Amino acid sequence: MAAPALSARSGSAGSLGNSPTSAAGRLPLGPGLGPGLGPELDFRSAARTDDLNRLIGEFSKHDQREYDDQRALEIHTAKDFIFSMLGMVQKLDQKLPVANEYLLLSGGVREGVVDMDLDELSVYARGTDYDMDFTLLVPALKLHDRNQPVTLDMRHSALGHSWLSLRLFDEGTINKWKDCCTVVDHINGTTNYFFSPTLVADWFYQSISLVLLEVQKKPQRGMPRVEKVERYGTIISVILGVGSSRMLYDIVPVVSFKGWPAVAQSWLMENHFWDGKITEEEVISGFYLVPACSYKGRKENEWRLSFARSEVQLKKCISSSLMQAYQACKAIIIKLLSRPKAISPYHLRSIMLWACDRLPANYLSQDDFSAHFLLGLIDDLQHCLVNKMCPNYFIPQCNMLEQLSDEAAMLHARKLSSVRSDPAEHLRTTIEHAKAANRLTVELQWRGSSTNLPSPQSDAGGENQPDDRLAKKLQQLVTENPGKSISVFINPDDVTRPHFRIDDKFF
Repeated sequence: MAAPALSARSGSAGSLGNSPTSAAGRLPLGPGLGPGLGPELDFRSAARTDDLNRLIGEFSKHDQREYDDQRALEIHTAKDFIFSMLGMVQKLDQKLPVANEYLLLSGGVREGVVDMDLDELSVYARGTDYDMDFTLLVPALKLHDRNQPVTLDMRHSALGHSWLSLRLFDEGTINKWKDCCTVVDHINGTTNYFFSPTLVADWFYQSISLVLLEVQKKPQRGMPRVEKVERYGTIISVILGVGSSRMLYDIVPVVSFKGWPAVAQSWLMENHFWDGKITEEEVISGFYLVPACSYKGRKENEWRLSFARSEVQLKKCISSSLMQAYQACKAIIIKLLSRPKAISPYHLRSIMLWACDRLPANYLSQDDFSAHFLLGLIDDLQHCLVNKMCPNYFIPQCNMLEQLSDEAAMLHARKLSSVRSDPAEHLRTTIEHAKAANRLTVELQWRGSSTNLPSPQSDAGGENQPDDRLAKKLQQLVTENPGKSISVFINPDDVTRPHFRIDDKFF
């Protein structure tokens, strides 16, 4: 990826200009780079790695969110509103578990925080449509009473996907969810109910819409404004306005399991980068079925295995320099490879995890290697496209690009080639997009304050309003845990107390 700088006599303007791999407009090495070794250069683009490191750092600065007490309180108010809403959904027909465990992830589905198809999602942009985005996994069913490997019915599905028979659950659960199942009658006279992701999503969207309609009939002071509720496939996107902030919640109905699926047992036998840093029990504490289908599967029956809970734990073991490179690379490919939607940011996340297994830990922990990591991620993604092969990190035998056409693969590979030829220019463009999003957010906040939009803090004297101590506490959590995911516990009969966990810390 990178090579030491050549001396001044190693090339000329003519020889560089005639090279088929030279970047347009690149100048030959000047007097400042010789006769000794000069700055380290990227062989492919001739970009200086210290320049790339600087640009990645600048992007990270603009991409990170700064939270003052006001913003922290607005985040908390939106979270409480969403959990109260889900408590009311549970009370509608008692379908959802009474004491449920949600997984709240920083970043929306469009950011690749879970492995779901993006084809049906509309384009939302930070700054234009929202200021902060989250993904909330809401278990419709839980199977938490097993300690042995979980064996799923994969006879009808592509690898990494499964149908879910309600035979695994008690009679009461079956009766509650019959209307969200497809029915298969067997020759022996028995009936099998298969939990349907599309029917569950239908029910979930209708229930959320009904609850929000009722809530908005009796508005309370300081209550978030529901600016948008839309369904995209099996995902419900809700945008809330709280004070001068807009929060996007992508809410996904899932099935939650404790333990580990049998199809991924062999993965546990291999050596991994997280060995010795976190325990195996933390990594394999549970998994999900998310409502996503393989390209040949039946949408009304097929679920996809998700290891989002494990990924939260693995993230602890990834160096900040690699995470910065990943975030910058993700921002580039989201813009570049958005059409056609053959590549998801989740593919890049898998590539990063594979790189962590492949490369030495002391190399990946270098603070000033962000440029190397960015270029390597681009190279690996291009390699995956050319070969139409991107193994799932937890189920390596599952190729996540199996359905990709030759035409789409080559189209995206060529686009990545343009990035690889001039990564600095693409980083500058990405930085400008981040700056523009921040400017939009600031402008909207200024307008909101100048027009006296309702804010949680404006009701400081209200009986149920959190005091300043809550804002300070939440601000401390946010600043001490940048980018971390939050696991949330909620009781629909008591939503007044905090019930959330950041990694392994409870609050």
